Amino acid sequence: MQMPNIDPVFLSIGPLQFRWYGLMYVLAFIASYFIIRSEVKRKQLPLTTDDVSDLVFYAALGVVLGGRIGYILFYNLGFYLANPLKLLAVWEGGMSFHGGFLGVVLVLVLYARRKNVAFMSLIDIAGLCSPVGLGLGRIGNFINAELYGRATDMPWGMIFPGSDGLPRHPSQLYEAFLEGLVLFFLVRFASRKSAATGVAGWTFVAGYGLFRFIVEFFRQPDAQVGFFFKWFSMGQFLSLPMFLLGIFMIFRLSRRT
Repeated sequence: MQMPNIDPVFLSIGPLQFRWYGLMYVLAFIASYFIIRSEVKRKQLPLTTDDVSDLVFYAALGVVLGGRIGYILFYNLGFYLANPLKLLAVWEGGMSFHGGFLGVVLVLVLYARRKNVAFMSLIDIAGLCSPVGLGLGRIGNFINAELYGRATDMPWGMIFPGSDGLPRHPSQLYEAFLEGLVLFFLVRFASRKSAATGVAGWTFVAGYGLFRFIVEFFRQPDAQVGFFFKWFSMGQFLSLPMFLLGIFMIFRLSRRT
């Protein structure tokens, strides 16, 4: 099956080009703003509308800077040491979820201290926002025909532009479904049913770690990284600790309550 021919640029105005991938980021941040406002009101947190706007802005910085630094350190350090001028060339691609995750955690720690708000409450809110951004981001990856899966003979295998011509798993769509839609409802269920603050946020951490670990079996690993121990990818290497830590924290917080 040939991948649908989708132009990654949805609007051109003179020399300016607006891409679907960038639009997904914008939509994710807008959706996060309204989710945070709703959760702040529901949890009765002492945050104003301006505070929410600031939180979204700083979290966005955490995503972009953390994602870029994470990609450089985890996936392609040798290349950027040899080509330091490429460090800031984010338009050429190169973002890591795990780096962005660490960047957002750092932002939440600093923000919680500054606003005197419980860190676990912010983790819960971030856990609700993150699947939305992940789902939209993976759709953007699909439109860009990047981060596709391993070769397959399954009937839904797709031939992606710029690949070797072999049908491959549309792993971006697998991730959009699991890490986006399914994970959002899991976290929302935890946020409504658990009396322990923090359980929803750590449900996201554990759920993402599990789903990413599974999908990595279908996703083509980065060529410059390859496999560890012949089958273990970098994505799995980084996701397994998330799953274990998330499960540990869920049980710990639930037992306290």
